[in-house]
Amino acid sequence: MDWTALVAAKQQECAAKIPPAWRLDPALIAALTAPGVNLLAADVPRTSGLLSSLELEITEQYSAQELLQKLAGGVFTSKDVTLAYCKRAAIAQQLTSCLTETMFEAAQQRAQELDDHLARTGKPVGPLHGLPVSVKDSFLVAGVQATVGYVEFLKRPPETTNSPLIELLLSLGAVIYVKTNIPQTMMTGDSHNNIFGRTLNPHNTSLTAGGSSGGEGSLVAFRGSPLGVGTDVAGSIRIPALCCGVYGFKPTVDRVPYGGQVSEGPEGMPGLKPAAGPLASSFEDLEVFMSSVINAEPWRFDVSAMGGSWSEAPSTSTTTLTIGIPAPDEDFPLHPPVRRSLDEAIAKLEAAGHKIVHLPSPPPESSIAHANRLAFEYFIYAPAPDHITPSGEPPVPSVAAKSSPMFTGPLPVPLEGEPDLSETITKLYALRQAYAEFWRKIWVEYSLDIVLAPGAQSTAVEHDTYGWPPYTLVWNLLDYPACLIPFGKSSKELDPEPFTLTDGVQPSYNPELVDGAPCAVQVIAPRFQDERCLQAAKIVDGVLSL
Repeated sequence: MDWTALVAAKQQECAAKIPPAWRLDPALIAALTAPGVNLLAADVPRTSGLLSSLELEITEQYSAQELLQKLAGGVFTSKDVTLAYCKRAAIAQQLTSCLTETMFEAAQQRAQELDDHLARTGKPVGPLHGLPVSVKDSFLVAGVQATVGYVEFLKRPPETTNSPLIELLLSLGAVIYVKTNIPQTMMTGDSHNNIFGRTLNPHNTSLTAGGSSGGEGSLVAFRGSPLGVGTDVAGSIRIPALCCGVYGFKPTVDRVPYGGQVSEGPEGMPGLKPAAGPLASSFEDLEVFMSSVINAEPWRFDVSAMGGSWSEAPSTSTTTLTIGIPAPDEDFPLHPPVRRSLDEAIAKLEAAGHKIVHLPSPPPESSIAHANRLAFEYFIYAPAPDHITPSGEPPVPSVAAKSSPMFTGPLPVPLEGEPDLSETITKLYALRQAYAEFWRKIWVEYSLDIVLAPGAQSTAVEHDTYGWPPYTLVWNLLDYPACLIPFGKSSKELDPEPFTLTDGVQPSYNPELVDGAPCAVQVIAPRFQDERCLQAAKIVDGVLSL
């Protein structure tokens, strides 16, 4: 069968799963998906009349933590909450193409079972009782496919098992109701593929929603999900969070079960491992997810998951943080609104009594550019299988661009001739350890609590121009936990001068195009100090919210 026929059949299947009563007028969809539309300002969930006043209240006025309290207390039923989010997600899908699979009927049946359990026993199933949770397409959910945007994978049958994290979430009482869109290859900053189309950014349809968890970022920003789950190997949670103006957290690898997903590359090869983590509209919901998952003993579900419980942090309202600020990297200059937002965040934190330490410029072998070239070499020494060519589908533009950081210098380990794989791995490991040692010394010498850095050099940018993710990937190389906090917005009035980069990889700054796009900062802590990272990020978020 021709690849276009496979896609057409899948798209018809997906469209049929949206109940007729939840469908928007095609003319309205066409008008609102045109370039430059702010879908949040259009407020379609309200103006369409598809959601009741209760459903609008449920999806707009509460954090996931607050919803969980009301669900456990019987104020809201899971059936009502799940229906509200199913309807809002259906609207989001029609306007942003943020979903891949919908399980609306199964989710409502699950919600009824949870309500019956609470009525019968007086106790919730677990800490996520009755809460709808959206998950990235790479997670396996029994009964639906996991294509990760490859037409070739449409030939595979629906999954018969769940990924370990899905099993864990269900054991805690969650309702899994949708899977979310990703890029073809899951390795670009644009969540676009030939099956499910391009995910649009609710803030501005001309801008990318980020990747590779872009469907999650878009859906959470649209308030079509109270809590989303993505994965991150180069910034794939934090980039969509930044682009879409929501919170995101990349934990230390294997603290959250990652196993049992559709994999891009060969299993077991040394390199950068992805981490699973949350996206949410509220900071406190990151803590809800992490504490609930870690305290559920994830090692019982996933052989690769770590043991240990979540360490509840003491009250931190009076804690004074020592915050390291990395020196600017000339290879990856910040766009004006990003620089302004970071400077404003630093000023607010200093005014609140926190100690700011401006770190010295590192030597070339310890620069962000070097770290990115090192990470890139890990990605290319054992190339992922080609899942595009077999079906005949073309690569999407962001994949065809083949962005890399190599404009900043050579590969750390030259790959000339027929390099010996074991020798290459050994050399890469030594360089990675040296980079980790550099940062260990920085942390100790300056007695840092956290590092505060940009999440990217830009805000969300025009589709297919995101380029390379230098300010997120560096922390994946170190396996440091990192929290993305929305703060500030791009402004053509405050930052009117265009900013052009000509290396063919990095995006230029167009003040008109990105006006109003969310900005963000990133809070980073050392490896395995996830609790410390979120504890400090909570303080930072509190200061920046004033």
